[in-house]
Amino acid sequence: MPLVECVPNFSEGRDPVVIAAIREAIATTAGAHVLDVSSDPSHHRTVITFVASLVAAVPAALAAMRVARDRIDLTAHQGEHPRIGATDVVPFIPLDGATMDDCIALARELGERAHRELGIPVYLYERAAATPARENLADVRRGEFEGLREEVRSNPARHPDFGGAELHPTAGATAIGARPFLVAYNVYLGDKANLPVAKDVAKAIRGSSGGLRYVKGLGMEVDGQAQVSMNLVDTEKTPLHRVFEYVKTEAAAYGVVPTWSEIVGLVPERVMLEAGARHIQLRGFSKAMLLETKVRDVMSGGESIDGFMSRVASPDPTPGGGSVAAHAGALGAALAQMVSGLTVGRKKYAGVEIEMKQIALQASALRCTLNTLVERDAQSYEGVRAAYQLPKDSEPEQQARATAIREALIGAAEVPLETARTAVEVAALAAALAERGNSNAVSDACVAALLAEAACKGAVLNVRINVVSLDEEGTARGAALASEARKMLDAAAMHARIAEAAAERAMMPA
Repeated sequence: MPLVECVPNFSEGRDPVVIAAIREAIATTAGAHVLDVSSDPSHHRTVITFVASLVAAVPAALAAMRVARDRIDLTAHQGEHPRIGATDVVPFIPLDGATMDDCIALARELGERAHRELGIPVYLYERAAATPARENLADVRRGEFEGLREEVRSNPARHPDFGGAELHPTAGATAIGARPFLVAYNVYLGDKANLPVAKDVAKAIRGSSGGLRYVKGLGMEVDGQAQVSMNLVDTEKTPLHRVFEYVKTEAAAYGVVPTWSEIVGLVPERVMLEAGARHIQLRGFSKAMLLETKVRDVMSGGESIDGFMSRVASPDPTPGGGSVAAHAGALGAALAQMVSGLTVGRKKYAGVEIEMKQIALQASALRCTLNTLVERDAQSYEGVRAAYQLPKDSEPEQQARATAIREALIGAAEVPLETARTAVEVAALAAALAERGNSNAVSDACVAALLAEAACKGAVLNVRINVVSLDEEGTARGAALASEARKMLDAAAMHARIAEAAAERAMMPA
């Protein structure tokens, strides 16, 4: 079932009764599940994280907005964080099986209903924005509630996407959007006397000021301390550890050292694992190295097909085409097992009984190999990415990095080449099944051969893309890998054509 994450921010961080009422409105909506509630009295703000089906997401968010409208008066609200509404922002983020287009549709549906049913003007932002001028949330929120309340009356450019030239008198307006996963991250720089430093550091780090492109930042005072408050809008391109090091370096120029940092709400485990691996300079790290990952896979009986497809559909680069090619080959092997099982024990096929039993065993082994290659391909990509992230400031570092990249690329080509070899073996089994197996399942055998051929083609593409990136020292090794890959293509195609011909013969009129 496709899922989305929703992380609404409410302009209330001090009254536990109001916060509980908002949470309850979400939690009691069928199909919605609250994961986290984070309140900050200084910001006077609460961030609630929930997941929901595509059907439940809008009703859950709307129920929370209704409570916020009725229980929060923005005319009496003061806090450190910028805001334009009782429900300030409502972003939708695609999770398992959902797409960004799904989230954009949800944002627009919620915007229309929030205005129509609650009387709250709505601005669409980020990926859901109707105009480029509203993609940036900071631009939408410029002037905050008090400034926007006045400007919207006289400036048509500030009119909401849903609503007229007036904000709700107490609930203000709401920005609703669709975006990738965002990490709310704060770094503290000691006593409030360092607030000017925090402001300068925030200006230096935020993308709009020429800093890190995928970081938004503000310097503010929180509980008597100077804080650099940030939103990391793409941790794939700007990872957490890089942000912390940037803040640390900029603060050091003023003689200030970070005292601690915090994450508001939830964070993908990948972000924290990558930060830890970077801190101890661990090369080639992947989740497959974790004991708990293996235990979860074993206890759950392995990853579901839907779970795998959701990982493929996510913005993460792994699992990618190489893993999908191996998965296609594994499906072909599974089909080959099925056809052999439908042949063994049938009197009509007694003459090929021994061969069919052997094919069943071989297909089972090949399926296991290809399932392993699904993860190995993802790991090989992580190795390449880690190599490209190695330092290159000095000549020795440049040489070590070049060597690491070369070896990682060779490894990333060798894995799909093994996938191609294995896929050819699957195709050969499928061709034999199509010719001599149960004729009622000849189309299944043919599909197995075609899947194996597709797996081989996809794997060979991954061999070639890695080989072409090799430096001069790796050219000879790369050429040998590419040459073998081309031979695998020819072999897989031959077996697939044999299977197709057998299927065509079986379907000819008697």
